[in-house]
Amino acid sequence: MPKNIILVGPMGAGKTTIGRQIAKALGRTFYDSDKEIEKRTGATIPLIFELEQEAGFRIRESAMIKELLTKDNIVLATGGGAVLDDKSRKFMTDHGYVVYLCAPLEQLVRRTARDSNRPLLQTKNPKKTIEELLLIRDPLYRDVAHHVLQTDKLTVRQVVSKLQKIIKSKDL
Repeated sequence: MPKNIILVGPMGAGKTTIGRQIAKALGRTFYDSDKEIEKRTGATIPLIFELEQEAGFRIRESAMIKELLTKDNIVLATGGGAVLDDKSRKFMTDHGYVVYLCAPLEQLVRRTARDSNRPLLQTKNPKKTIEELLLIRDPLYRDVAHHVLQTDKLTVRQVVSKLQKIIKSKDL
């Protein structure tokens, strides 16, 4: 198995924050698929959603994940909906060790409450939206994950420490 670490999970689970820290701790290069899309296109994720709708964005996201996972020894934080594409899920499991960062609904709502860079949450009831997304996506996160890591009640440092132990035990 390639030695890539791939973080999946819902918006607000901490994929980017944890990803940066674990990459630093392991001496690996960190990538955030959403940030890479923004760099390449020169457009924000909300603008891409506005112009191309979610379907257009998902095509870009899938292509970006495949491109990034041709590298080795990286840490990749994916977007919350990256697991929606069958081919992306297969590519992730084939090209790295996938960790599902799992957090309770209330924590996700708190963490995303003031973030205007999340197009799917620009609704009257973001909590309901997150809940609906989790109903669809949680089984997909679990299906693609080699490991599910509960992050609630843990600090970033504690999550990174747990993740380091998991990675070491798997000889990644």
